[in-house]
Amino acid sequence: MSVSVEKLEKNVVALEVAVEADKFVDAVNQAAKTLAKKVNVPGFRKGKAPRRMVEQYVGKQALYDEALDRLIGPAYAEAVIESGIDPVDRPEVDLVQIEEGKDLIFKAKVMVKPEVELGEYKGLKIEQSAAIITEEEVAEALKSKQQQHARLITFEEGKVEDDDTITLDFEGFTDGVPFVGGKAENYQLVIGSGTFIPGFEEGLIGAEIGQPLDVNVTFPAEYHSAELAGKDAVFKTLVKKVQRKELSALDDEFAKDVSEFETLDELKNDLRNKLMKTTEMRVKDEHLKAIISKVADNASVEIPEVMINERIGAMMDDLSRNLSQQGLTLEQYYQFTNTTKEAMQEQLRPQAAEGVKTDLVLETIAKVEGIEVTEDEVDEEIKKASERHGQDAALLKQTLIARGELSFYKESMVNQKTVNFLVEQNT
Repeated sequence: MSVSVEKLEKNVVALEVAVEADKFVDAVNQAAKTLAKKVNVPGFRKGKAPRRMVEQYVGKQALYDEALDRLIGPAYAEAVIESGIDPVDRPEVDLVQIEEGKDLIFKAKVMVKPEVELGEYKGLKIEQSAAIITEEEVAEALKSKQQQHARLITFEEGKVEDDDTITLDFEGFTDGVPFVGGKAENYQLVIGSGTFIPGFEEGLIGAEIGQPLDVNVTFPAEYHSAELAGKDAVFKTLVKKVQRKELSALDDEFAKDVSEFETLDELKNDLRNKLMKTTEMRVKDEHLKAIISKVADNASVEIPEVMINERIGAMMDDLSRNLSQQGLTLEQYYQFTNTTKEAMQEQLRPQAAEGVKTDLVLETIAKVEGIEVTEDEVDEEIKKASERHGQDAALLKQTLIARGELSFYKESMVNQKTVNFLVEQNT
C-alpha cells in the first residue's frame, strides 16, 4: 500500500491511498462468497454459487460495494499511522480508481489537529498568593456546623417563616385553568431555597398552617415552557406542616456534642486549621491555573469547530452523569434552571474552546520539551491507583488495555508532567 499526503487548507489534508491490485481482487472474491450466502441464486444451494453467477445475479457494483466495506476502513487506518497525521473528524472518502487488475485508489479528506504557535511559556514569574483566612471565616464555619447539628422542631400550628422547611399541597392556574406540571401534594420545600419561580416562596412567608392561601406569581419571560412564559398565575396552596431549626448555644457543651473536643476554643482551632489547609490547596490550584492560562493566552491556534463541539458533547455527558447520581435528568435540569439544550451548549462553548486550546498547547509543549512517561512510571501510577481503589494492579492495567484506555492514561500522565514543568519554569 502507498500513501501520499496533500495539505488542502488550514487543518485539512487529503490522503491518497493506493491498495495493491491483488488485495482488491481478493476482497472482491471474498465479497462474492459473502453475498452468495445472502441471496438465492437459481440452480445453486445458498452459499455455493460461483462468483460469476453471483455477479450476474446481484451486479458488479454490489460486489464492489461489499469489497470496499472490507478494504477502505483498514486501509485508511493504516494510512493514518503511516502518514503520521492526527485526525479529529471522520474522513470524506472519494474513489479515484476502482477496476480489477489495477490498484484500488481512493482519497480521504479529513480535518486534523491544528498546529500551535507557542508564545512565551517560560520565565513568566507568576507569583502564588499567600494563603490567608480571617476570624470571620472561622466564625462562618462554626455557624455552619451549628446549622448542620440543629434540631428540627415540627409545628402544626403557626405561620411560615423564612428558612422553614414546609410540607404543602399546591395547584397552579393560568386564566382559571390548571396547567400541566403545576400540581403536587405533600411537597417539601425550603423557604428561601430559590427552588420555585420568583415570588412563590416569598408569597408563602406568613402563611397560616392549615389555611388555604392563593399565591400570585408571574412566570419569567424566558421560561422554558412557551405556554407559561410571561403569564400571570395563581397557585392555590395549603401548608400542612412546618419544620424549623432550633440552634444549640455555641459553648463547650456544643463542642463536646458535635466533635471529639472538650472546649469550644479547641473546636475553633480545628476549624481554623482545616480552613487553612483548604485555602492553601485553593491558592495553589489558582496559581497553577493562572500559569496555564497565561501560557495558553500567549499561544496562537485556530481550533476546528468539530473539536469544540466534541468537547461540548463530553461536558454535557459529564453533566448528565452527575445529575443522574442526584436522581435528575437533563430535561429536568433544563426545566429547573429555565434553559434549553441549545442554550446550555452555547453557554458551555467558551469554556469548551478554552479547554481544547489549553490541551493543544500543553501537548505541543510536551513535544517541544520531550516530556514523556516511561512504562515504569505508568506501572507505578497504576499501582497507586489500584491501592486507592483496593484493586489488583495487573488486573487494572489489563482492564485499561482491554478498554483501549491505556493510551489516554498515558496522555493524562504526560499532561500532568507538563503542568508540573510549567509551574517549575514560571514561579
